[in-house]
Amino acid sequence: MSATSAARPDLRVSLVQGDTRWHDPAGNRAMYAELIAPLAGATDLVLLPETFTSGFSNDALAQAEDMQGPTVAWIRDQARRLGAVVTGSVQLRTEQGVYNRLLWATPEGGLHHYDKRHLFRMAREHERYAAGRDRLTLDLKGWRVCPLVCYDLRFPVFIRNRFGVEAPERFDYDLLLFVANWPSPRRYAWQTLLRARAIENLSYVAAVNRVGTDGNGHGYSGDSVALDFLGQPLVELDDQVRVATTTLSAEALAGHRERFPAQLDADAFELR
Repeated sequence: MSATSAARPDLRVSLVQGDTRWHDPAGNRAMYAELIAPLAGATDLVLLPETFTSGFSNDALAQAEDMQGPTVAWIRDQARRLGAVVTGSVQLRTEQGVYNRLLWATPEGGLHHYDKRHLFRMAREHERYAAGRDRLTLDLKGWRVCPLVCYDLRFPVFIRNRFGVEAPERFDYDLLLFVANWPSPRRYAWQTLLRARAIENLSYVAAVNRVGTDGNGHGYSGDSVALDFLGQPLVELDDQVRVATTTLSAEALAGHRERFPAQLDADAFELR
């Protein structure tokens, strides 16, 4: 076990599984603020669903805010109030187009973002949104965290925990995050792929999905989950509005990677 892993504190992660209101940014900000308020001082990382201010809707593009809009200000304020990182995706307009943009707000006032790379063509997302390109990895209390959005889950090459050739014990990330609006007819794929991503990447996975029925009539079964590096659930949610917090053990992760160093046999590749 490396000295860095041994010294790293455990990480508290909160899954916020809400019934996102259709095309109602102000209502959703109020609703999610109420759900997460009890987490103040009790967590390190708060996960909100994909497009948590509107639902997954191509028709909401006209309402897309910019980085100076009320939702960016709101998520930064929530991070400050909770003393934790708050993350989730929203529709945000730039000069290059509207992105499905995951925001990462820190309690110290920092703000980072990841633009969804894989756009869901079956809902024509690729025709209306601009696609991101680069993966994002962030540091949180000594943990390396890689946040992604919904359909990204189906693309293991992009997600791959790329181990250094010169230092194969150095992992790109320790925790993989997914924020989603994943409809219930495909819940088996959601549950299966999340477990595969944890196992193959020797990493914790935390994933939050919404519940309820959206304005297009699509139902969502939730199934938000935090998994360990063996794909075993630490916490699993049902199809109701829930907020749940679990603690990820740095020692357990380091021990598993030491006992089962599969990264030493990984194939080298470049992502174009």
